[in-house]
Amino acid sequence: MAGHTENEITIAAPMDLVWEMTNDVENWPNLFSEYAAAEILSREGNRVTFRLTMHPDENGKVWSWVSERVADPETRTVRARRVETGPFAHMDIHWSYTETPSGVRMRWVQDFAMKPEAPVDDAWMTDNINRNSRVQMALIRDRIEQAAREHPTAAATAAG
Repeated sequence: MAGHTENEITIAAPMDLVWEMTNDVENWPNLFSEYAAAEILSREGNRVTFRLTMHPDENGKVWSWVSERVADPETRTVRARRVETGPFAHMDIHWSYTETPSGVRMRWVQDFAMKPEAPVDDAWMTDNINRNSRVQMALIRDRIEQAAREHPTAAATAAG
């Protein structure tokens, strides 16, 4: 068995603002509540390799890993994968952005498998990712919508 999750949220803000804010990896610690740091390791065109470091968990352990993202601004999609997989055998994420009458629908599809020696199995991680994705997506939506309200000129400029 492998893990698979699909989560989405609609953000009432212009596409360009949503795209820019969610693809500004350096700023992720201000967009997501779970990341303490995001360090860019390399950038080549639309491909960025970076290290994410989380805040300490309930046991005081700090998790960190290297991921790679390839953004396609024309199709408004992003393909990401963990380079340092940690407890995962693999972790692949597909982000897609679709304009709707009520805003931008941002969708995350994650496909993964846990290593046999991982402390949790695929089913546990599926539940954990689904629960956490809903929390993070709501936070991202709120922060982007706030930015659109506070800087309507910038949001309008970003929109085209």
